[in-house]
Amino acid sequence: MAEDYQALCERMVALALARGADDAEVVVTAGREFTAAVREGEIDKLIEATSQTLGLRVYRQGRAGATYTSDLSPDALEAFVDRSLDLTNVSDADEHRRVPELDERPPFPDLALYDPAIEALTAEEQIDFARRCEQAMHAVDPRLLPGDGAEFSSEVSTYAFANSRGFAGSYRSSLAALQVEAVVEDADQKKRNDYWVTMERSLVALETPEEVGRKAAERAVRKLGPRKVATRAVPVVWDKRMARALLGRLAQAVSGEALYRKATFLAGCEGEHIASSLVTIVDDPLLPGRAGSRPFDAEGVPTRRNVIIEQGVFRQFLFDTYNANRTGRRSTGNARGGVGAMPGIGVSNLILEPGPHTDEEILASVEDGLYLTELMGFGTNITTGDFSQGAAGFWIERGQITYPVSEINVAGNLREMLAGIEMVGDDLEFRGATAAPTIKMRRLMVSGL
Repeated sequence: MAEDYQALCERMVALALARGADDAEVVVTAGREFTAAVREGEIDKLIEATSQTLGLRVYRQGRAGATYTSDLSPDALEAFVDRSLDLTNVSDADEHRRVPELDERPPFPDLALYDPAIEALTAEEQIDFARRCEQAMHAVDPRLLPGDGAEFSSEVSTYAFANSRGFAGSYRSSLAALQVEAVVEDADQKKRNDYWVTMERSLVALETPEEVGRKAAERAVRKLGPRKVATRAVPVVWDKRMARALLGRLAQAVSGEALYRKATFLAGCEGEHIASSLVTIVDDPLLPGRAGSRPFDAEGVPTRRNVIIEQGVFRQFLFDTYNANRTGRRSTGNARGGVGAMPGIGVSNLILEPGPHTDEEILASVEDGLYLTELMGFGTNITTGDFSQGAAGFWIERGQITYPVSEINVAGNLREMLAGIEMVGDDLEFRGATAAPTIKMRRLMVSGL
């Protein structure tokens, strides 16, 4: 099936050229999705959908257009190409918008992106995953309330791409995820909630429904009885989920588009020591079986491991072809999207590499500080690096987690925060396409009472 879609992409490229395009790129995505949601043991939602979409990007006389269609019949595709070319007549010329020139086309690595066991799952089996998860959650503590329930989802898809510079490729992939929300009521009738999720490309790699349910419940129950704290600057330990959230903020700052717009605090910092020497951050799309892995990007550029920060030194921004051309750089293989639109820049598997410390050692090093487990709202200025967000977590006293805290705000500056990372855990955890261990920052302002 993947080969059939790849051949279709190649035929569409030839058709676009024959109809007057100077260059063309074609992408086809096709697949099946299934979602089963259970609430209080009853089926709350069932969704099953199949789709196939063809996206066409055409280039003519310095102008570009992007369109898509779900009608893959031969007659419809011919008319679709003509309409796509007509759109270039009303678009502005842009010398930077062009198909990438590829120096080499290495063989595609086997990234173990597809698991037939996910495709073979029945609806009943997926519903059962969700039911078991919710049951395990409620078994943890009688105070747990009905929440949004548990949800199991799966997808199997094919991605094919071809362009007029001789590139063609395709691959199949699968993904399964299980998540549940736990809700508990505090003594003052305030609801405390938390969740847990597992997401993998292979079925056997998923955490069991019982593990997911138990962890969600334990995370919610431990939030009971939160206190407020006095405003002061203290050490802050970021749990793995919050460290992943921090990486998400940094992903915006290392975008080549942000560099072009001068909208990143990292502009002009390449080669500079901007973080603790314990910090190495990579974007690696070549890890087998990971959610963000892919052999080539949305422009057919072979993907590669990109080191963003190496032992504290900022090495590079990430680029698609368009923003690379605008800044005099080369694509790093980070083009994403592009079905019916021009691609943008995106990360693959974004990883803060593990360090030498156990999470127990990190906590033990804090005499008085915050264990950060939740961020709320928006408060990150990527241009200046200023960071200020609502937060919650647990207070650490003499190296021990003592009580939950809420209604606080955590503030700092991203560059200073990176430089202030003084411990990095050895507990790297993949949960989706972003991975990070526990980290400790020397000092952040925590605003409370």
